[in-house]
Amino acid sequence: MNINIQLFAGLVELFGTSVLHITIDQDAIAIEDLRRLITDKHPAAASQLQTCFFAKNQAYAGESDWVTAADELALIPPVSGGQPVLYEITYDSIDAGQVAAKVNHPNHGASLLFIGTTREMTHGQRTVLLEYEAYVPMAIKTMETIGQEINDRWPGTLSAITHRLGKVAIAEASVVIAVSSPHRESCYEASRYAIERLKQIVPIWKKEIWEDGSEWKGSQTGPWNPLQTTRTE
Repeated sequence: MNINIQLFAGLVELFGTSVLHITIDQDAIAIEDLRRLITDKHPAAASQLQTCFFAKNQAYAGESDWVTAADELALIPPVSGGQPVLYEITYDSIDAGQVAAKVNHPNHGASLLFIGTTREMTHGQRTVLLEYEAYVPMAIKTMETIGQEINDRWPGTLSAITHRLGKVAIAEASVVIAVSSPHRESCYEASRYAIERLKQIVPIWKKEIWEDGSEWKGSQTGPWNPLQTTRTE
């Protein structure tokens, strides 16, 4: 059976076509099985597929609905910006669980959550508070670049980054990075890559506030060169 599924908006760019063609060896298939089949064939699109609904004959279809080659099918992305935001800047406390949920995938056997928190003691000096500032539009854009680099280096790996701005107290999270992958090796490597690359190219600045003073911190990972295409190993 040949099934044709119409695509719209960002899905056209994601799949590189306006109509997705699927061939299966049966006369009918449930929506949930069709979704799983598409995800298996296009793992890089997994996070976007999770937020889409299927339409059958110009009406929304449930996961248990069955479709055949005679049905008019479409994959409908969120219509009002409901797509999960993988890369975010916020002034609020970060919910690590929400960040982790963005990369949850049924075919991934490994997931990691990196949480960067405010440390009190550094080389014998007591920090009382951190304060973050960012060039927000560029920060989000460069975090998206990191996500693309991760997908290029470890195909199928999903990532999400949320960074906090403003004042961040001791033990509170300033950055949360979630990564998931089919295998643990890629997951470990991608997670470390994400935080190191973030420190290298994302325009976010940290001010350390001590009991007796403060200082804005620059690059702490070696000579600063954001024009490098990948991070220095």
